[in-house]
Amino acid sequence: MYKLVKRIIDILLSAIALLIISPVFIICIVVLTSTGEHEIWYLQKRVGYKNKRFNIFKFITMVSNSTNLGTGSITLRNDPRVLPFGRILRKTKINELPQIFNVLNGTMSLVGPRPLMEVDFYKYPEQVQQTVYNSKPGMTGIGSIIFRDEEKYLSNPGINPIEFYINEVAPYKGALEMWYQNNASLWVDTKIVFLTAWAILFPENNLPHRLLKNLPEKPEWMISARESVTLYGNLKELSVKPDFINYSITEKKDCHD
Repeated sequence: MYKLVKRIIDILLSAIALLIISPVFIICIVVLTSTGEHEIWYLQKRVGYKNKRFNIFKFITMVSNSTNLGTGSITLRNDPRVLPFGRILRKTKINELPQIFNVLNGTMSLVGPRPLMEVDFYKYPEQVQQTVYNSKPGMTGIGSIIFRDEEKYLSNPGINPIEFYINEVAPYKGALEMWYQNNASLWVDTKIVFLTAWAILFPENNLPHRLLKNLPEKPEWMISARESVTLYGNLKELSVKPDFINYSITEKKDCHD
């Protein structure tokens, strides 16, 4: 019943949203066709429901063939591959709005685990790979909220961004998505939609851990100066891995965010 009701809500809200934000689409289309690469849409293969592949829709924000340049699928702060207008789209997350078409065609939901490229999907622990897409991927989700500014962590001086993603980001992101598998409901989805809007207005907040019960706690490298007096000055020196890798949909444990 939950999946049926969720699908109906997805269709209704997406159709309404498309009508409301159509002026934003028109502006983006005009600007993108007259600047940068003179292209509008970015279609890319992602891993979706039951690990089946599908094409995700986005507004283009980077130069052509960007995944084969620089750090590949990982985007850093001030990444030279990002186009000028693309920076605005990525900052505001407007580049994600075309995924409404994915929601309407049934390959995505409004809320769910974020769909990853294959190269990043295989950076998840094996148990996460097997279960993370038992729910349809979403335009937003708990992983999207917590990692809204993922580039910040990957751009820290003194670290290898690819290694850091594999060893630190992917396991924790996987733990968050497994939490969603355990707790998915219309009420949780409603909270996540609210938290998404809240994160856009107030990026530096800890509201998810207040509203969402048993959410995996943040690892030390993610804790900001406002949240803790104990900080790691250089993420490369981080030697103790958080104990969230074994978090699964069948076994809930206390784990780091």
